[in-house]
Order: sequence, then C-alpha cells, then structure tokens
Amino acid sequence: MPLPAMTPRSLAILWTSFFAAAASSVAALTPDPAAQPTADQLAFFEKNIRPVLADKCYKCHSAQSEKVKGGLLLDTREGIRIGGDNGHAVVPGNLKESLLVTALHWKDKDMQMPPEKDGGKLPDNVIADFEKWILMGAPDPRDGEAKVAKKVLDPKEAKATLWAFQAPKVAAAPAVKDSAWPRTEADKFILAAQEAQGLHPVADADRLALVRRVYFDLIGLPPTPQQVEAFLQDKSPDAYVHLVDALLAAPQFGERWGRHWLDVARFAESTGKERNFTFPEAWRYRDWVIAAVNADVPYDAFVRQQVAGDLLPAKDGMEHAAHLTATGFLALGPKSLQEKNAEQFEMDLVDEQIDTTSRAVLGLTVACARCHDHKFDPVPQKEYYAMAGIFRSTQTYYGTGGTGVKNRNASTLIPLPPANEQLVADSAAPAVPVAMPNRKENSKKKKKKGGPAPTAAVMVATGGAVMGVQDGRTTNSRLLVRGEVAQPGEVVPRGMLTVLSTYDAPKITSNGSGRLELAQWLTSPENPLTARVEVNRIWSCLFGQGLVRTGDNFGATGEKPSNPELLDALAVQFMRDGWSVKKMVRSLVMSHTYQLSSAHDSAANEKDPDNRLLWRASPRRLDAEAIRDALLTASGQLQVQPPRGSAVANAGSGFVGKGLTPERFSQVTANYRSVYLPVVRDFVPEVLDIFDFAEPSLVVASRDVTNVPVQALYLLNNGFVREQANAMAKRILAQPLQHEQRITLAYEYALGRPPSAAEQTRAQQYLLSEGRALLPVKAGKVDDAALLSWSTFCQALFACAEFRYLK
Repeated sequence: MPLPAMTPRSLAILWTSFFAAAASSVAALTPDPAAQPTADQLAFFEKNIRPVLADKCYKCHSAQSEKVKGGLLLDTREGIRIGGDNGHAVVPGNLKESLLVTALHWKDKDMQMPPEKDGGKLPDNVIADFEKWILMGAPDPRDGEAKVAKKVLDPKEAKATLWAFQAPKVAAAPAVKDSAWPRTEADKFILAAQEAQGLHPVADADRLALVRRVYFDLIGLPPTPQQVEAFLQDKSPDAYVHLVDALLAAPQFGERWGRHWLDVARFAESTGKERNFTFPEAWRYRDWVIAAVNADVPYDAFVRQQVAGDLLPAKDGMEHAAHLTATGFLALGPKSLQEKNAEQFEMDLVDEQIDTTSRAVLGLTVACARCHDHKFDPVPQKEYYAMAGIFRSTQTYYGTGGTGVKNRNASTLIPLPPANEQLVADSAAPAVPVAMPNRKENSKKKKKKGGPAPTAAVMVATGGAVMGVQDGRTTNSRLLVRGEVAQPGEVVPRGMLTVLSTYDAPKITSNGSGRLELAQWLTSPENPLTARVEVNRIWSCLFGQGLVRTGDNFGATGEKPSNPELLDALAVQFMRDGWSVKKMVRSLVMSHTYQLSSAHDSAANEKDPDNRLLWRASPRRLDAEAIRDALLTASGQLQVQPPRGSAVANAGSGFVGKGLTPERFSQVTANYRSVYLPVVRDFVPEVLDIFDFAEPSLVVASRDVTNVPVQALYLLNNGFVREQANAMAKRILAQPLQHEQRITLAYEYALGRPPSAAEQTRAQQYLLSEGRALLPVKAGKVDDAALLSWSTFCQALFACAEFRYLK
C-alpha cells in the first residue's frame, strides 16, 4: 500500500511535538554549510580548466602578456569574473551571461577564442568542461595578482628538502606525561602533540555511541537492537576486541572498504563525456575489488594486479582471470568517443591513466606535466612522456562496441580464460570463486616474515569477457610541445619519475610495455609515497580527515601532515605488517583516540577549532551509501545477498539516451546494498548524488560533506524514504508489544539507542493525538490512519540529524 501524503495537521504536530526535542539533542552534530568550493570541484578546475587557460589564453590575457587584449585577464579568479571591455567573462552558474562561453563557441565573429592563429576553436568536449565548470559555480582557487609559477625543483633538491620525497623515518614513540592514557603506539604520538599545546583528550565515548560508530565505519551498516544489546551485556575486558574482529571478518567489510577504493579508482559504468556509452562489464571489477578487500589481499599486491595483472604469473586460468579483471582499473576512466583524431584520443586516454595511477597510488598530480614542466612539483614534462610511453605501449579494452559518429573509438573486451567457464554447469549460477595470487606472485621478491599471506577468493562470473588492459605494440612516446599532438618533439625512452627513484628503478625491457616494471616500482618498500598515501587514506576513513587533508596531493601544493612522525610510523608499520589493510584498520580502531567521545570542550576548541590534534571524536555525517543502507536496515527491507551483475549489464551496451533512458539507472528500486547500485556518469541515483557521492570521473581521496536544505527535503518528501518509513511502521506494529516498547523499538531501529524519558513522552503525545495510533498489545490488522501516524513518526526519526550523523 503506498503511503498517503501527510496532512497539514499531522505535519504541524509532527514538527512541534517531536522535532523540538530531537533538534536540541542533535544540534551539536550539524556543521555549518561549507562556504568554500569542494575538493572535487577544485580538482575539476585543476585538471580540466586551468591547463586550457594556461595553454590557450594566458599568452594574450594574463599579467605576463606583452599586451592584454580586450582588457581581459584570465589568470586570476577576479579577472575572469570581472571580464574585459565587453563584460563579464564568467558569471558563476549562468552560461547565458558568461561571455567566455560565447567566445569558445565562436558564436560571435568578433569574439572567437582561441583565434585561428592560436589553434582555433577548442574541441567540443573541452568546451563542455568549461560549461560544466561554470554551472557548478566556477570554483577557482586563484586569488590576488597573478603569480609567476615556481621553477621545477631539481629532483635531488626535492629529495633533500620536501618531506614527501624522503623515505618514512622510523622513530620511537614519544614520551608522554599521562602514560596511562595511550593504548597503542599511535596514541602516544597523538597525546604528545596535544600535550605540547596544553591540551588533553576528552572522556571516552559511551558504549552505545561506540558500537554504532564502529559498525558504520567497518561494515557501513547500523547494528541491530540485538547486536547492540549483546555488546552492552558483554562485560568481558575483550568485548570490544571480539566485536572488531567479527566485523573485520564479515563479508560486509569488503563492501564498505571496497567502496572507499572505488572512489579512488573513479569507478563508473559508462564513458561519460558528450556521448555517454555504457560499460556493461564494469561490475566485474567492482566485485573483484570487494572480494580482494575481504580477503585482505596485501595492498602492494592489490596495486600490482591493477596496474599489471595481465603480466603477472598465474598458476591456472582462474588466477589469470582474476588478474585480467583487476586491470579494469586502467580501463574505467571517462572517454570522449566522438573524438575524430585517433592520436588525440590515444593521448587523452594515456593522460587519464597517468593521472589516475599517480593520484591513486602516489598522491601526485603527474598529469599536470602534460603541457609543460610541473609548475610546483619536481616532475619535468620529459618524465611525463617517459611514463606516457608505458601506457602508449598498452592496449585498453573497455567494450563500448559498435561504430559510428557517436562512437568513433569503439573497443572490444578481453575474453576470460576457458578454465573459468568450465567450473559452472549452470550459466545462471552465482559467480564462482577465483583464487587471487599470494605473496609469491613476484618470485624475485624475498619472502616476508611470518610466511605467505592468505590467498583471496574473488568472484568472477561466467560469460563474455572483462574490461582491462594488455600489452600492445611497444613504442616510446614523443614529447608533445605544449601537449599538442600536432607538435611532436623528441622521442623519450620509457621510464619512471626521477624524484621517487631513491633506489635503482627497474629497467624497462625493450619488448614489453614497462607496466610490470612500473607496478613493481610503485609498490617498492623504498618508494617514499605509496605506503604513506594508503595509511593516510585509511586514517581519513576512520577519523573524518586525513593526517594530510589533501589525500591525492602530497606534492608541494598539498597540505603538510598534522603529525608527520605519526604518519611515518604508520607507513612503516603498514609495510612491516605485510601491507595488510585489515591489520591497519584494526590497529586504529583499537586506539584510545578512536574511542573518544565527541563532547565539546571550549578551551580545547579555542586552541584547535578544527580538531587537527584529535582531542575529541569529530562528529561525522554518514556517507550516501550508509544513509540509504541504514534506511533499508531500519525498515527490514535490506537485501544482504549481493546481486549478480548490475542494472547496466542487464540494460546492455549502448548510448545512454533514447534506447537506454537515463531513468533506468537514476531511479533505482532494488533494495540491495548501495555499493551495487548502477554508477552511470552524469546519472548517479538521486539518493547518492544528494548526499555527496564521489564524482565518478575523478580520483576522490576523500568525499566532500555538505549540509544543504535539499538533503532534509529529500528525507521528508522522497517516495523511497516514505516507503521505508511505512515498512518500518508495519514491522513495529506486527510485533506484540506495549506502545512504550514499540516507541523504544523505533528509536533502536533508527538511531541505535532507546529514547530518553522526554522523547518517550513526546512520541506518545504525538501518537495519541492521531487517534488510534497507540494500538493494543495484540498485533492484528492496522487501519490506514494508525499506519499513517506510525509511518510519519518513523519518517521523523529518519529526518532528524542524529540519524545521519555519527557522534
């Protein structure tokens, strides 16, 4: 039965009687709306807008121009918004009034940018990027007068002066005054930094808050009332240890933490850009990631398989199938299938692969050196093209199929080995387990102490084929002057970045792409960045912000770590523990720092308002998937069994338009976990998009968190939310309980705690005012009026801030 709309009287009573109490209890959890551009928006500007401005516009429209044309400066935020003689170049959010758009489209013969002599009209996809940028508010970090960019640091100088390019140092944990407080080595670093500033941590979180926090952080789901009660009743000193170990072993751990990596891997199931074609086989990579995380595949092996899985040794077809599936990492990026120039398409593809690999693994913006030497980091343009040769010698398979003007750059897929198909007799059967390689995958590496790491059972379904990469025709790349394919320069031998080669980097053989050597170089224990970047990412997922808050930029323009000694200690510990993500997560959630309450302290807040020293637990809003999954859990509608394939796979290959309507992907009715929802670029499901889902065309080290009215309106008006409130009401009313017990159960389902006495009283007052809402103990048929009252009550719990925040 669909849930009827709420009457004005019901709404009035609901808000005045219930939210008056709820608001006061959760006001402290609600942050102010962010005034600055989000990290995703700034990343979009840096990747898609600034390079074009610098390359195509600054010659005539910057402070360094010999003569500024039209009075227009485009090298600062104020300049581009004020405009020139003809008016505003950019009006944030308004394409019609932004004269830059007119100029880029060449609509006015007297206003054509760039002019013919400077290369002519920009490609359609580049113009589309500018329009997208303006519509998102034209985020732009450039301020003040135009600054002359710093010269590229000499790699030797960079290694000596910049912390990120020096190997992590092993340091003994510092001494602290309150020696009884630390529970782990990490706690000692945290407390020492606090004591140096005259701070001390607040009290511990209560057990109700802690159990809810650790459930959401480790598996992305709320605990059931029974699970909460079991933890509260377990008085043993190891109760929390046992809980953490159980959650780490749960299959839902991989769904939660696999999604973190999918943010970094810019996972999506379509090409995006101006012609959006589906990737029907992308889900195989998603499922591989989830299973690999569940099996705790060592992070160094996890990276190697994604960069060069096709080149790793495999004992059989099953293992090789898993390796091939992992290389989907390099094939998933956005693609401009309409590009007419085949060489331009190839170099754009290579650039995207370099950008993703360097940001995801190294936390460096190497792709900024495509057109010129990196303006801030020691990455010469020549070394960008040394890496480009590796990816130009690689064939990428993404499976858009077909040809034509809309799909000029079609691609096939990589067939799975026949051995995999032979394991399943019934083609409709669930996916079959495929063994992942263990630590012996690289026979040249020495065994780590403690024996080989456990292998992983990874789900690779039967059928056609996978997205991924394989070695192609070996070639070195020419350096392209200003990044232009029409201006080839010298041939650059394939290679790695000098600044990170603190040891003898592996030599690239003449008969291979060099991806295997690249993968080994990326994951060497002597590489100063790889372990640091990953432990910082893990820290960010558990504490709300990284020790380095610019998680995909450890370069000169990135933020320095708040506690560099702790970051180094964790990086060394991570490698010594066999690159185990689960061990690192366990270590951090067992720390005293993680188990603090979110209580406010005025004196501490005065000294450290951003809580960079972690004197308390920062209240955190749940991410989009956790909010949706919590709704389904409370209503009893969550389907915990993973689906086979995806909605995109079921829809098939093609252009997202008339044949494959966007509504098929954006309006999802299935009740499985949110990690399995379709991720079609530009058509992300509404519930994910509203709550700051990761932009699937970018490497997202940490998501933006906003607090905007549309989120509250969604929880009040959306049909999906009302359906879950209705189902939760039926679930509660079906149980033979007293009305006070039913109210308590509602609070436990939604908020993970019983109501206070005041909340119990107000809830009863609301339900009494609605006639027959307080039903007798005996469960039976419930009339529509009573169901509506209980449904609106349940929806009020969903709409309160406490539902979507961890404290």
